[in-house]
Amino acid sequence: MNTSNSTIKLAKLAMMTAISLVLVMLIRIPFPLASFLVYDPADIPIYITAFAFGPVEGLLVTFIVCIIQAVMLGGDLFYGFIMHFVATGIVAVAIGIMYKKNKSRRTAVIALAIGVTLTTAVMCVMNLIVTPHYMGAPVSVVIAMLPTAIIPFNLLKAGVNSLITFLVYKHISRFLHDNQ
Repeated sequence: MNTSNSTIKLAKLAMMTAISLVLVMLIRIPFPLASFLVYDPADIPIYITAFAFGPVEGLLVTFIVCIIQAVMLGGDLFYGFIMHFVATGIVAVAIGIMYKKNKSRRTAVIALAIGVTLTTAVMCVMNLIVTPHYMGAPVSVVIAMLPTAIIPFNLLKAGVNSLITFLVYKHISRFLHDNQ
């Protein structure tokens, strides 16, 4: 890749990062069953990045977005960063790897479904480990929240963001692949 193409790619990654940050600032919907869980569409540009450029770029944009989001939104700095990075990073890596090998609609659907399933499962474990330490919630409380809040929230957030990504990706990918 020559310098011009590298610069163009870097600019597109920065643009996807910026779009993700704008979305998280504009749309934040607390989950009714647990107000500390908040839906935002910030993962959509990250998933699109993973589809368009691959798992490394998807994870890079995830990392940058998570750092900026944790600092800008404050309060739960490390906790928010680690939980968001793991939840979103798992999906970005899964879809980036799978779609890079076979760029088809079928693969996209399978990759997104696997990403949603993986992030939901891993976030159950992460909540059992991280939430008691950083939020002071007893493990028994977190266990009780798994079926009533944590699992539904992660399925809903990753599922909605995956569905929107699937619906818009092909239209956006044309722009992302121009001049690359």
